[in-house]
Amino acid sequence: MKKGFTLIELMIAVSIFIIVMTISMGSIISVFDANRKSRSLKTVLNNLNLTVESMMKEMRFGSNYHCGPGAVTIPQDCPSGDTLMSFLSSNGVQITYRLSGQTIEKKIGNDVYIAITAPEIIIDNLVFYTLGAEARAGDPLQPKVLVKIKSRAGAGGGQSDLTLQTLVSQRVLDI
Repeated sequence: MKKGFTLIELMIAVSIFIIVMTISMGSIISVFDANRKSRSLKTVLNNLNLTVESMMKEMRFGSNYHCGPGAVTIPQDCPSGDTLMSFLSSNGVQITYRLSGQTIEKKIGNDVYIAITAPEIIIDNLVFYTLGAEARAGDPLQPKVLVKIKSRAGAGGGQSDLTLQTLVSQRVLDI
């Protein structure tokens, strides 16, 4: 009877062990990568949720929606979209949102613009569409704003893309 292993048997066992460990390490790395991407997506969702919720709440109670440059006192439809949106808040103060570089910025009255999205989030596209803002005889449309945001967060393989679209209508009846 044989009591030990031969050199070939040991080499085969070590080779099988190395193959199994290599496959296992690949699986562990994939799990870490999925976790990184999940955290990145959660960051984007939480920050954009807060940003959009704040924007929509102010727009809902606002009036005189004005898409693009110009005097906000004159409501203006913008069916082709623009990256700048102004309106009067419920207090009568002008609020402006815009895309600047890769962040969404907000300006209240004559203050300076401040970023309202986190620095780790990149906004690739922000478009505001306004409909029913211009008062026309027999116009049955309630003023509303459609907002489309395309963003991403993370770097390399852990990058997450998110496209968001929401519609808000003016709460005060446009009669």
